[in-house]
Amino acid sequence: MTTATMTSKGQVTIPAEVRQRMGLGTGDRIEFVELEAGGFAIKPAIDDVRSLKGLLRKPDKPVSVADMKTAIRQRAAAGRGR
Repeated sequence: MTTATMTSKGQVTIPAEVRQRMGLGTGDRIEFVELEAGGFAIKPAIDDVRSLKGLLRKPDKPVSVADMKTAIRQRAAAGRGR
């Protein structure tokens, strides 16, 4: 079993062997998953993009590229007048 020590700031360095086996690299995020027995497991916080399907509703009326450009110009012009 591999162990690590927590610093006074609550930080823990995940041992290199564990990072390699989990496929973790610099900047990767991890999740702490609570287990039924009261313990925790860590896992890479990597979600498939397909899991996001359905989070946003479709607009009632599609917005054209021309409308988007107009809105951007108006917002930029309004910002200059501050």
